[in-house]
Amino acid sequence: MNLDHLQLAIREANLDGWLFYDHHHRDPIAYRILSLDETTFISRRWYYFVPATGEPQKLVHRIESLKLDTLPGAKQEYSSWQELEAKLEQLTTGATKIAMQYSPRNAIMYVSMVDAGTVELLRSFGKDIVSSADMVSHFEAVLTDAQIETHYEAQRRLDRVLAAGWQQIGDAVRSGYGINEFGVVQFLLQGIEREGLFTDHGPNCSAGPNSADSHYEPTRESSRIIRDGDFILIDIWAKLANNPTAVWYDITWTGVINREPTDREHLIFNTVRDARDAAIVTIQQAYSPASGGPAQPIAGWQADDAARNLIRAAGFADQFTHRTGHNIATELHGNGAHLDNLETHDERLILPNTCFSVEPGIYFTGEFGIRNEINMITRPGSATVTGPMQNELLRI
Repeated sequence: MNLDHLQLAIREANLDGWLFYDHHHRDPIAYRILSLDETTFISRRWYYFVPATGEPQKLVHRIESLKLDTLPGAKQEYSSWQELEAKLEQLTTGATKIAMQYSPRNAIMYVSMVDAGTVELLRSFGKDIVSSADMVSHFEAVLTDAQIETHYEAQRRLDRVLAAGWQQIGDAVRSGYGINEFGVVQFLLQGIEREGLFTDHGPNCSAGPNSADSHYEPTRESSRIIRDGDFILIDIWAKLANNPTAVWYDITWTGVINREPTDREHLIFNTVRDARDAAIVTIQQAYSPASGGPAQPIAGWQADDAARNLIRAAGFADQFTHRTGHNIATELHGNGAHLDNLETHDERLILPNTCFSVEPGIYFTGEFGIRNEINMITRPGSATVTGPMQNELLRI
């Protein structure tokens, strides 16, 4: 934990402090930001208050009094609930506006770790509890230069795996020996391992109407045989193996086997592609204004709107059933801003030196679905797509 960085973030947010709280590992974010052991046994509540300036304060149960000893600051102990409440109020004396892992209306559930009762208790002390979401992004989603390079290396390796996968599908269908969705997944997994990459599950290969299920996962038992003329979607993600600080690369491409796309497939693909590009341009303009002025803050919901509004105008709003993108860091779905104004109203800012996907999709149950997914990385003054972009349906 870097106390100076924590307190600077608190001051920049114009807050009086940041209160961390946990019981039974309800808040993994707290353990990562405070550099606490995430495997240690916790059976009693603890609190750690970091003021904007000055010495942090700890409150721990007497039978687990050593749990926060790795952190700087004065320590108080409690046993009874009455003592806990009195000392918690004392702990936050002089502070009014306090951040916690809380989200009003549970809008950003990814950081909503604090129970309602604890928030009620602090409000009874006259505290204004606000969301720590943007500060969490600073500590959980902002990447170092070395981490950004791991993303680009994963991109180079995974793009090779995907290209080999398309070749394998085409060869198998044309040769007549055949392949099913699960077989493609196994082929891709072998490529991921060969390239020194790691994936937590998947990838996904969806043929025909299965591509209309945005989270379809083929199994050995239920996998569909891939046939001449099929529509194919592959969603694949990986990061460098044996590197806990490595950043994921996550993409989705689509194509058709041994034929030209239909007019309907052309229309849907072009609509999805244009929605992708609308989100990209909106983010790039915010980071590099045409006027030459300073970059403008942009929230995740604004980038989602750019893509969603285009799909809505084309008449396919009901078929775009998920957010436009998600933060990417050491976790595939990281704790930075998601491009989302559907599932949540994500007001978190898209910060410099963060990575995220842009992946609008349109799905027709029983027919086919198209998703077009790329990754972007923001830097001060720029926002860049990190890999190849699919601008037409593949002919496999």
